[in-house]
Amino acid sequence: MNAKTSTMRASRVDQPGGDFVAVNLPRPEPGEGQVLVRIHASGVNPLDTKIRAGQAAHARQPLPAVLGIDMAGVVEQVGAGVTGWKAGDEVYAMAGGIAGLQGTLAEFIAVDARLLARKPARLTMREAAALPLAVITAWEGLVDRAQVKPGQKVLVQGGAGGVGHIAVQLARARGAEVFATVEAEDFELVRSWGATPIDFRSETVADYVGQHTAGQGFDVVFDAVGGPVLDASFTAARRYGGHVVSILGWGTHSLAPLSFRAATYSGVFTLLPLLSGEGRDAHGAILREAAALVDAGLLTPRLDARRFTLATAGDAHALVAAGLGQGKVVVDVMG
Repeated sequence: MNAKTSTMRASRVDQPGGDFVAVNLPRPEPGEGQVLVRIHASGVNPLDTKIRAGQAAHARQPLPAVLGIDMAGVVEQVGAGVTGWKAGDEVYAMAGGIAGLQGTLAEFIAVDARLLARKPARLTMREAAALPLAVITAWEGLVDRAQVKPGQKVLVQGGAGGVGHIAVQLARARGAEVFATVEAEDFELVRSWGATPIDFRSETVADYVGQHTAGQGFDVVFDAVGGPVLDASFTAARRYGGHVVSILGWGTHSLAPLSFRAATYSGVFTLLPLLSGEGRDAHGAILREAAALVDAGLLTPRLDARRFTLATAGDAHALVAAGLGQGKVVVDVMG
């Protein structure tokens, strides 16, 4: 596609639960404070599938819309007032797809410059596109909320999932001793990240708290599952100062187990800067920090090997919605 072409290819969903439709749309122009990015790859998150199904009112994405939250690509043009970026820069970001913003299943996107960071040098575009939502979510939970420190014992609930596998590596990078509840088939993967796997199907909370913390509980519990697992996390926290952080704390839960341990809780809502327009600098800053960890060999996204294009975005969504991805699913937008 010629850079001067006024249109772009995109994949759009017109109604809740609807199929993806191939469309030609006007190529966006970067406004003040924005950067136009030519998208190479678009990450698919469970949230994307919920938005498509009409089940994510909190994301405030009316249909019809181009979906897709994460992306990696190359700067094409910078808008007025933007400094620090130039055409040809390789970038990645949690860029849109909610709050009425155009998503990343398109050839181009105009992005608030504050959301961008340079793509980690050691990653491909596909790998980089798998990171933004997951790494920002894990960072806000472990670093901003729980303030994980060297030597602490950290439990990640759902440690092989999209956010969980990043949380395991991030906690390790911060010097914590990390444990992760996973399926038995993921034990070796967790060990490869320097963490201790826990079979949640065969071990009770009392079992692993007793075995790994001498019954005292974990300093930090990062819940990436929600529901009953969040309740279990409250009973896994350390007495006198343990902290539980959840990315799915949306249900009704009793805080009594936490209170009786003199422990604390906090929640993460990663979408807030995109929804409100406030705090977007923090997203860019987190991605810059994450890129440094990646390039230092301390953080690697787990990718599903299957390949998808704009024309087969529906198949990518089906895989994620069914929970059958072996790592993060990515759509190739270019090439």
